[in-house]
Amino acid sequence: MQAFEYYVPTRIVFGRDGILKLPAQLALCGASRVLVVYGGHSAKKSGLLDNVLGILDAVNVKYDTLGGVQPNPHLGLAREGVKKAIALDAQLILAIGGGSVIDTAKAIAHGKANPETDIWDFWLGKAKLTKTTPVGVILTIPASGSETSDSAVLTDETVLQKRGLNTDFNRPVFAIMDPALAATLPAHQVACGVTDIMMHTLERYFNPILGNETTMQLAEAVLRVTIANGPAVCRNPGNYDAMSEIMWCGSLSHNGLTGLGGAKGFSVHPISFALSEKFDITHADALSVLWPSWARYVCKVNPASEALFARFARNVWDIPEPDIHKAAFAGINAAESYWKSLGMPISIGELSCGVQDAEGIEDLAARVSYHGTRRVGTIVSLDHDALREIFAMANH
Repeated sequence: MQAFEYYVPTRIVFGRDGILKLPAQLALCGASRVLVVYGGHSAKKSGLLDNVLGILDAVNVKYDTLGGVQPNPHLGLAREGVKKAIALDAQLILAIGGGSVIDTAKAIAHGKANPETDIWDFWLGKAKLTKTTPVGVILTIPASGSETSDSAVLTDETVLQKRGLNTDFNRPVFAIMDPALAATLPAHQVACGVTDIMMHTLERYFNPILGNETTMQLAEAVLRVTIANGPAVCRNPGNYDAMSEIMWCGSLSHNGLTGLGGAKGFSVHPISFALSEKFDITHADALSVLWPSWARYVCKVNPASEALFARFARNVWDIPEPDIHKAAFAGINAAESYWKSLGMPISIGELSCGVQDAEGIEDLAARVSYHGTRRVGTIVSLDHDALREIFAMANH
């Protein structure tokens, strides 16, 4: 194993009826004033929001609420939440939902603790985060892993700009994870979750730093379990046993465990931001479209990486092909076919934006490269020209 630091302070409460343990978690945090953040109609329609508010009433916790969080969470709503949190003098921000809700809660938490700083400055790197407000999570969508991760993503909807922020201050203090709360999710949302879990693992797995065998095998196990249970939860999200595996894999995929000892930094995620910020494409849809093209490009320009892709094929997809080159591309094809079988898009033409012209591809590359001023990626460092080629490969 190579050198690493591992810090995951989130207390996990996993299993049925986990929200009944919410009072104990609030007591551990010393929280008597809570801002509750949630998404659209599902939290209300399912009765979960009312159940949570009833629990808060029962233990005399003062609260306010903020709903309306959307996929690719918006900066404007987060700023509104900061104002509410300050007015309440909230001691904890409680997220009820999935990654977008949790990331919004993290942003609000930072703003509440730093009222003199506009939260977007943290995401742009103009201000350094040194303190925050505790965040708690009631997870309803297994996907992003944001319930234990150090990351949070926001989109400034006024200029169509999506950015990520990585800091240990993003890690929630507790996460209540009841697989039964995901039982009514739409099939495509579940498929997006399965895809996101795989992507968080793959981004760490395809790494230029070798000599982390324990980490590699942990990542392969998370991938195998996710792949095995993905079709079952897409067919029936009420399958508790399968959903419990998916939900736990979601946390393991993005809490840092599957990347210990490796180089930090993602490759496909920053590329995907261009599609999300410009066209409001769902995060996982953008990832399933771009990963196969990225993988094929990497193998083309860095043939030495084919050995790792061949290992992926053999250890994750059980492809016995002895030839490294053939095995590498067989593994890429297997991943692409799997996502397609779940109903995920695998080309830009399948997205709402449709196939792009040359000017559109150039703009997408420019959004990622910051007009030629940055590179992204670890196993291969991608400049503007490389990004343009990857988008072009996916543009059909």
